[in-house]
Amino acid sequence: MMKICCRLLYVMLVAIVAVSCIRKEPLNAECDITAVAIEGDILNRAPIIENNKVILIVKNNVNVSRLAPEFELTPGASIEPASGTMRDFSTPQTYMTSSEDGKWHKVYTVEVRRNNSGSSNLDFNFENVRRVSALMGACSYDVFYEVGANGAETMAWASGNPGFALTLQGTTPSTFPTFQSDEGWTGKCVEMVTRATGSFGEGVKKPLAAGNLFIGKFDMNNAVNKPLESTQFGTPFTNIPLTLSGYYKYTPGAEYCQMNSSTGKLEPVAGKVDECNIYSVFFEVTDDMEWLDGTNVMADDNPNIVAIARLSPDQRKATNDWAQFTLPFVYREGKTVDPQKLQEGKYSITVVFSSSLDGDYFSGAIGSTLMVDEVFITCQNQ
Repeated sequence: MMKICCRLLYVMLVAIVAVSCIRKEPLNAECDITAVAIEGDILNRAPIIENNKVILIVKNNVNVSRLAPEFELTPGASIEPASGTMRDFSTPQTYMTSSEDGKWHKVYTVEVRRNNSGSSNLDFNFENVRRVSALMGACSYDVFYEVGANGAETMAWASGNPGFALTLQGTTPSTFPTFQSDEGWTGKCVEMVTRATGSFGEGVKKPLAAGNLFIGKFDMNNAVNKPLESTQFGTPFTNIPLTLSGYYKYTPGAEYCQMNSSTGKLEPVAGKVDECNIYSVFFEVTDDMEWLDGTNVMADDNPNIVAIARLSPDQRKATNDWAQFTLPFVYREGKTVDPQKLQEGKYSITVVFSSSLDGDYFSGAIGSTLMVDEVFITCQNQ
């Protein structure tokens, strides 16, 4: 009888384990667009996919009134209208994605631009922001954007704010590294502050976050493991830049610190004072380099870089008040602009501001503050 009971118990345990093994996995709660494709050789750049927006840059001769983009979604998600639906993209179109479990939805705006209409504005006044919620409403931060003469949005700036949200150190926009200030040179401006990232930052060896703003996009997928690659710089530009000008005000933080690569903690560096950074890079786009990132945006050996405008070492220090800057684009040796490539949209530009020069290596002074306003790119007449 004991042997029978033991065998019965064994069979019951095996059955329980078997049921557990074949139990269905929980349905996916994500509903993101992860990739976009359009039939034919019509795209001039890889699709730009943001949190709730997709930008498709097509060649100049493409009829945008009849396009049928195909969307790749997170597993199990669906999209309405259906992927492959023919639509008129003379104006931006909206799509709604739904998660596999049906509980979550996102609305995406899909915009199609020709390469000659994708150039960023030539002047930036930082008067326009929208509040973006993160971590299910636990915090919110500012996203800066530009508008054209017709009042429509032409470009959104990127920053490291989405990555900072993961640290749980920010709640409202003014507690994030990059936010809008009312104390601009004229009206409002962008204010960038170097912030501590708390225990989370130390744990992943990223103990501070410099305030930054740049033309491009921030890739959250690489924010923790490959932070230098998470900043993707550039937007199509069909002009030949000559100078970058504007106004800035800079106050370094009280104590410069360098990250200890072993502990992930900040250690004071005696006698060193933090510096800010303002620069612009004009570069050629190739199949293997559609944008620049933190590993190569200023690299001397980057063959795609055509010209750079940048604050001098003396200009990167503290200012008494608002100071004006005019930075010429210095062309690299042997580099010229090919008129045909320019017309075809084969060049891009980025503009970058940072409150700590070494912030991308997680070194700087907590509290360093850079304010920037009324930035303008002067271009050659064509």
